[in-house]
Amino acid sequence: MGTYAYVDASNLFYGGMKSLGWSIDYKKLHTYLKEKYQASQIFYFGGVEIHRFSFDYLTNETVPILELKKYLVSLIKEKGKYMTEAKLELLDRHLRRVQFYIKLEKFGYKLILKPVKTYEGEDGSIHRKANCDVDMAFYLMKERNAFDRVLILSGDGDFLPVLKFLRVHKKEVLILARGPRTAREIKQFAGDKFRDFEYLRELLSRDNDKDL
Repeated sequence: MGTYAYVDASNLFYGGMKSLGWSIDYKKLHTYLKEKYQASQIFYFGGVEIHRFSFDYLTNETVPILELKKYLVSLIKEKGKYMTEAKLELLDRHLRRVQFYIKLEKFGYKLILKPVKTYEGEDGSIHRKANCDVDMAFYLMKERNAFDRVLILSGDGDFLPVLKFLRVHKKEVLILARGPRTAREIKQFAGDKFRDFEYLRELLSRDNDKDL
């Protein structure tokens, strides 16, 4: 057995460069996790806009990203001339996100993607959400017999019960998360097993001429 890494994108990378202050090179991150922690599997949990793409929750664990790309490209080609400029810009932005995920897959990440859901708030405002906490907790439990050490890239306090369970069952649990976005109880649980992602800027920041 070895080390598995679990990336909670919504927690670790929330707000992107505006929040973190620097852009992450995801290829460097993958290499870092493999070389520094000998991670043999690196799971990436995130959300994706699917624009009525036919997705069956009962038969798929993750949105099939290559099929989604074909669907979005076809949608723009066939119906783009009937769309507003704002709608086209939105579709283009979501297609770029899909292409980003395809690159992550090529780097070696195992993607677990959920469709982004849209709902209306009490004040009438529109919100979008793709909470992957349950999915990540499920995979942690599902794969627990395949690793003896686990690296959690998240500071979300909701994971504490699962992490406590893993430690009780003799798994070494390491936390690599952003200090300001890490729940106090997670820091207390991790103790000297906590690593602050903020200190990896120089090592993992993206060069300006790269698109990832």
